[in-house]
Amino acid sequence: MSVPVAYQGNTSLAVADWLNKGDNAWQMISATLVGMQSMPGLVILYGSIVKKKWAVNSAFMALYAFAAVWICWVTWAYNMSFGDKLLPFWGKAKPALGQKFLIKQAELPATTHYYHDGTVETGMATPYYPMASMVYFQCVFAAITLILLAGSLLGRMNIKAWMLFVPLWLTFSYTIGAFSLWGGGFLYHWGVIDYSGGYVIHLSSGIAGFTAAYWVGPRSTKDRERFPPNNVLLMLTGAGLLWMGWAGFNGGDPYSANIDSSLAVLNTNICAATSLLVWTCLDVIFFKKPSVIGAVQGMITGLVCITPGAGLVQGWAAIVMGVLSGSIPWFTMMIVHKRSRLLQQVDDTLGVFHTHAVAGFLGGATTGLLAEPTLCALFLPVTNSRGGFYGGVGGVQFLKQLVGALFVVGWNIVATTIICLVIRLVMPLRMSEEQLTIGDDAVHGEEAYALWGDGEKYDSTRHGWYSDETQHNAVATGVTLNV
Repeated sequence: MSVPVAYQGNTSLAVADWLNKGDNAWQMISATLVGMQSMPGLVILYGSIVKKKWAVNSAFMALYAFAAVWICWVTWAYNMSFGDKLLPFWGKAKPALGQKFLIKQAELPATTHYYHDGTVETGMATPYYPMASMVYFQCVFAAITLILLAGSLLGRMNIKAWMLFVPLWLTFSYTIGAFSLWGGGFLYHWGVIDYSGGYVIHLSSGIAGFTAAYWVGPRSTKDRERFPPNNVLLMLTGAGLLWMGWAGFNGGDPYSANIDSSLAVLNTNICAATSLLVWTCLDVIFFKKPSVIGAVQGMITGLVCITPGAGLVQGWAAIVMGVLSGSIPWFTMMIVHKRSRLLQQVDDTLGVFHTHAVAGFLGGATTGLLAEPTLCALFLPVTNSRGGFYGGVGGVQFLKQLVGALFVVGWNIVATTIICLVIRLVMPLRMSEEQLTIGDDAVHGEEAYALWGDGEKYDSTRHGWYSDETQHNAVATGVTLNV
């Protein structure tokens, strides 16, 4: 009896009869991989892909969102997303903090849906691990959604307004999409497919980011004209964490270490690699040189596109989706954007609308066409689900995907607009002109790099931007970041 209960084998309360240690280990590893996509992945990527004077502010926006979502999630937002039904699109708010709730077997969704005759339409999933693992896994998904959204607002949003925006948007926008599509809401039971967040995370963050960017306003004119990354190599480090972390992003969503999770991870890498190569080829064809930033954008669009159907499509379909995700978002970013008055007017700093909203919608639509019936049966709660290319009810599935996307788009435009207008009543959404001119030092009293002596003020005539004597172009060419 001197052995702690946690190590007393299957005779212990700490090792319940329903616990599968392999599934539980994979779920916690998957959650940690997704968490590392944000912290430090996107913190590093944001801090290095922006102009030097915004490195600290951009990284901190991601860091703050990651921390704030955690507290909101366990206090009220988890059950609004996955708890008992309050409305067809929203769950009841309550804490996910008590031990009785956290150590019981995981259940998802909490509300079972029945036909009119009383028979079960979509059963409840009961993974072989505790609710604590499920709360952890779903939390890091919520956190990365806010951080992706922040990519549209870098370089000018009032940091105090951002501190209010995060809990409000999580509560009134993210939880709606999560419950509707994953937590037992009307789109879940209707059979709209979103394997791992193409709609809940990427489409919503892209649309909400674009909407918020409209209300916050643009960066300074000088920043919009020239916004070079301050460290391309460090940016690639963040991008690498994002890519490798996607193994947990898509591989963890079967809620088990099973054959479907293996397929999801493989398809994720196939689509991302294809998309990166297609984007790079298009850059070479039209701009005569490969862009490293463009390659990262192509990688991201591939990862986003495969997300709604990662474990539901065959390997050849992942290649098809990669070709589409490397070309269509490239076209919207490089061609449509420059010809559209609306897209030019709204200052979406990192082009999140193209890399996440366009790619997320593309992934959801192509999943509605390419989802393979046998694979659907391994994961989806709605029986006989299939893509349009496989006949039967597949055509209806494609239409369901379009309707689901329209709901996510419409809700995010309205909710994000209301949230921005409410915050604007309390404080400015945009930084002051002085802060926009100076950057990190004015906003945080800190700078990312010390490029000259301590106590020495910056003098462009002495220090310049470059350390060499080479004459550099005033405006970068072929760089896909500066959309």
